[in-house]
Amino acid sequence: MARYVVYKETLIDFREHFWTFIGSFLGIALIGFINKGSFSATDNIFLIGSFGASSVLIYGIVNSPLAQPRNLIGGHVICALIGVTVHYIIPNEIWLSSAFAVSLSIVFMQITKTLHPPGGATALIANIGSEKITSMGYLYVLSPVLSGAVILLLVAILVNNRAAHRNYPSNKNWYKFWQRRYR
Repeated sequence: MARYVVYKETLIDFREHFWTFIGSFLGIALIGFINKGSFSATDNIFLIGSFGASSVLIYGIVNSPLAQPRNLIGGHVICALIGVTVHYIIPNEIWLSSAFAVSLSIVFMQITKTLHPPGGATALIANIGSEKITSMGYLYVLSPVLSGAVILLLVAILVNNRAAHRNYPSNKNWYKFWQRRYR
């Protein structure tokens, strides 16, 4: 039994790896290209880091409830709103505003059933980003956060559904998740 589990979990499916690579490359490349003139290299690293983690979910484990569109968009937007709000409330204590923003973001994602782990980084960036990021205020929510999440979503829909063995959004798993959460 143990050999089967270990063996089964370590099988390599080159089709999966191919589509994961194509999707994540296109999604991150588009976000980076669009934002390259708007932000410093450091800010772009932070933003790409947050969206890179989203890419692991939406291109690498497409059936996960955490990778579904509601979680991707909702998680990033809610966390960006909270991150900016906390930065306005606690502007001069980065350690405190960062901890407060991430913790509140997790709770609000749980409440709204939009849990998307990379959203925590989105809230964090609103507090630790450069002066340019922190001075954007709520515009940060629209661009780069919402625009970046929408780009990742559109690429995920296009790329993940090109492969016959992938289905995104994952209707079957999404339906099961929906039943568990809302019954």
